[in-house]
Amino acid sequence: MYALLKAYEGRPAAVGGRGKDPVNLPMIRHWCEAMGDAHPAYRGPDAVAPPTMLQAWTMGGLSGHEDRSEAYGELLGLLDGAGYTSVVATDCEQEYLRPLRPGDEITFEAVVESVSPRKTTKLGTGHFVTTRMDVRAGGELAGTHRFRILKYAPADRPAKAPDRPRRPRPVVNRDNAGFWEGVAAHRLLIQWCTACGTLRFPWLPGCNACGAAEWDTVEAGGAGTVYSYVVMHHPPFPAFDPPYAVGLIELAEGVRMIANVVGVPYDKVRIGMPVRLEFQRIDEELVLPVFRAVYAAGAGAGAGAGAGAGAGAGDEDGGDGGDASEPREGER
Repeated sequence: MYALLKAYEGRPAAVGGRGKDPVNLPMIRHWCEAMGDAHPAYRGPDAVAPPTMLQAWTMGGLSGHEDRSEAYGELLGLLDGAGYTSVVATDCEQEYLRPLRPGDEITFEAVVESVSPRKTTKLGTGHFVTTRMDVRAGGELAGTHRFRILKYAPADRPAKAPDRPRRPRPVVNRDNAGFWEGVAAHRLLIQWCTACGTLRFPWLPGCNACGAAEWDTVEAGGAGTVYSYVVMHHPPFPAFDPPYAVGLIELAEGVRMIANVVGVPYDKVRIGMPVRLEFQRIDEELVLPVFRAVYAAGAGAGAGAGAGAGAGAGDEDGGDGGDASEPREGER
């Protein structure tokens, strides 16, 4: 096998390659911004391209290049056929012979420089394949680029017991970060418009009553009632154990929020049922507000809940809250 692979050394890997674009200032600027390189040599009318961009001018993008040689395809196919179907890039080496300037037209040729004997690594057993690319600008050699990959058969790994899926993380952004910081500290914070005094939940960047942008917070006392609810049966979500109750809770302060109802069987939740705020630790990273039934018997109108479809979380006695859309009322 190794003799077959060795025979490809010195054969072309790419022939007649052409850069899809000439060297240009916009690409240089993007590169420098991404790398945080503010060197003045890469700006202005006399700008040159950063030397480390050498490979960038030869890359084919998502559509790829059509200059890969038949020999290189045969080499990779031979490795695939021998079971070395996985690939990982390992390292590259570049040599710079002259600077590239905006307007330079890039051409390149590549050769299979070496194929290693079979090697065993932590990833698996396979062969290292090194190609050398000569990059030219206007026909003049500007640099060389050596690129090395490992074509390998993955090593067998002991089977790992599947972990229980994590609960979905709430979406935290600049508009609601204060709410989740409060939850982590076991405080349920409600926004309060300092212009008109309106309380609002969920958190918004401006008042939905008067439009004012200034606001403060008040801490909820924790008392509430079930205004509406659904019982989640289907579809099953990883990390949740249906059925479980998701309630629209009306807080004593007058705003409503979605959270799970816990401490009572899912089929005993009732509209009007008194509940009390608790904070449930879901895992080492996540704390969520939930509402525990003050007593198990139904209080107020309503009978069982209809099957719902939407976001929610569940465990043996409930689950986490969220910012899903408002649940519809259970069947009465």
